[in-house]
Amino acid sequence: MENFVPSLQSYLIVLPAIFLAGVIDSIAGGGGLLSLPAYLAAGVPPHFALGTNKLSSCFGTLFATWRYHTHKMMELPVALTGGLSALLGSWAGTRTVLLLNPRFLNYLLAILVPVIALFTLLNKGLGGDDRSSELPRSRRLLLSCLGGGFFGFYDGFFGPGTGSFLLVFYILGLKYDLVKANGNTKVVNLASNIAALATFLLHGKVVLALGVPALFFGIGGNLLGARLVVSRGSRVIRPIFLLGLTLLMVKVLSNLWRS
Repeated sequence: MENFVPSLQSYLIVLPAIFLAGVIDSIAGGGGLLSLPAYLAAGVPPHFALGTNKLSSCFGTLFATWRYHTHKMMELPVALTGGLSALLGSWAGTRTVLLLNPRFLNYLLAILVPVIALFTLLNKGLGGDDRSSELPRSRRLLLSCLGGGFFGFYDGFFGPGTGSFLLVFYILGLKYDLVKANGNTKVVNLASNIAALATFLLHGKVVLALGVPALFFGIGGNLLGARLVVSRGSRVIRPIFLLGLTLLMVKVLSNLWRS
């Protein structure tokens, strides 16, 4: 397993999928639901697939985050507070998964994901206006800290749908519009991914021969997705968010079927 060598077929499967996953992930999260299966389909062993996926997603998210920041599409102090908290949460989640079995979360998600999708469909104005100024900054910072820690833990412990759940959290909990909620989410996701990537690198679970080319495709996809958000705003985020929830539901049902 340690000597996995990518074939030409591996590159042909992974690289286009990473680009598409980057587009989806930068717009509304959920790209990992495409990229991780692509690594597995290419024959990459599971733990190496997880680590290599984190490499490509980290760099893609970094560039998307920077683009959102330059266009002032996030509240940086709030996002950084959530990101720092997510670093600790992700580390704790990664440690906890070694002790507990996270399979029970599949049953919870089988209920939660359709509810979120239905709520989004019925509330067409969801995230339409930025009303975050109604909350004192101290409260926004506190909520972002708590949310970052919680979803960072979830990301390290289980993972699927973290970006989508963060987006909902920033819209409902902190009253941001879709665009600014998405920008804040990217910072928290990036921090959580960095913590996970560091762990995989330390344990030698990254296939650099495949991950390095993939990260450039991830960067390209993320930059394209971020450009679409900058030019079209919530009109592009909403349908991609629902697509991400659909992919997540397919994964959850697949996990339940296999168990």
